[in-house]
Parts: sequence; structure tokens; C-alpha cells
Amino acid sequence: MDINVLDIKGQETGRKVTLNENIFGIEPNDHVLYLDVKQYLADQRQGTAKSKERSEHTGSTRKLGRQKGGGGARRGDINSPVLVGGGRVFGPTPRDYSFKLNKKVKVLARKSALAYKAQDEAIVVVEDFNFDAPKTKDFITFTKNLKVEGKKVLVVLPETQKNVYLSARNLEKAQVTTAAMVNSYAVLNADVVVITENSLKTIDEILNK
Repeated sequence: MDINVLDIKGQETGRKVTLNENIFGIEPNDHVLYLDVKQYLADQRQGTAKSKERSEHTGSTRKLGRQKGGGGARRGDINSPVLVGGGRVFGPTPRDYSFKLNKKVKVLARKSALAYKAQDEAIVVVEDFNFDAPKTKDFITFTKNLKVEGKKVLVVLPETQKNVYLSARNLEKAQVTTAAMVNSYAVLNADVVVITENSLKTIDEILNK
């Protein structure tokens, strides 16, 4: 698939790039996409939720009522889960939600995500650029020039460019990342993926090892 290369003003440069069929032309695998997105979201979880069990509450250990004959459920001390203000049974405890995925699965998932965007014609290729200073206004103008204003935009750069990152940081629907850090969730979450020329080369090198 050939795509015209645009400049920062949204004008055609007269050059074209060919998207690698081994990445952008494959049949997407929905199951590996599910696993990769699930792992990404699991990694974002703090895992710090905690509730007190009956042994962690402060209160007397005196048995409040007789074992039988009271007409209700059995209960021991005032920390019993049966009573209001008592401990919680099987409540959440701090834990690590992350899990392992094989490298080949993660690579296939990223290829699948990019393939979906290629099928939807939601990939824009621009020549390499940078901003002279961090200005949100410049980034908004950039999206207007590319006719992607108002959409969720993922901009993929070949390397970290602080001015571009800072310019997009305050925009809710814009995300800037590097080619080495592209993940399935970010690609699928975006309406349009804007990739620079050198970023395409880096993606080819990483996903075709």
C-alpha cells in the first residue's frame, strides 16, 4: 500500500512511502489484541485496594450473644462480618495485576493493531518535524493542516522530541509517543495514527526482527 507523504502544513511533498505488507497488510488477530490490551491495562492498575478483615479491626473480643437460641445468625465479637461496622470477608488486598506475554504474541498484536488502521485508511504519513518551542497552538494548527482536528490522534515520532510532547500534553485527544514505544492499546484507541517517515523505518526494524 502506497501513501503520500505530507509536510507539516498538510501539503503533499510529492513523495510516497510503501507500507510494509508484513505489518500493515496482515490479517489481524483479535485474540492476541485482546491479550495485549488486557496486559497493558493490567499494568496501569496500582493494586493498592485494601479492606480490613475482622482481625484488623479494633474492638472487644467478647462474645456478644449465645451460640444458639437467639433466632438469628451466629456471631462472635463485635468485629464479626455479620454486624455493621465489622470486618469484611474476602475483601481486596494489595496485589500485582501484571502478567507475562510472549514477545511473539506482543509483536503480532502490534502488527494487528496497525493493520486495522491501514484497513480503515486511518494512517497519515508526514515528513520528520519538530517545533521550535513548546506551544499548544502550534500542535492544534498541525492537526488542522492534516485535517484530523477533533479526532483522537496518536503521533508517532522516531525519537523523543520534548517540544512536540509538551505542545500536545494539554490536549485531551492527542498523544505523542516514539516508534519504539508504540503499543496496541494506543493504536486502537486513536482515530488516526500520524507517523513520520523515520518512524516507519524504526517500526519495520522492530516488528520484523
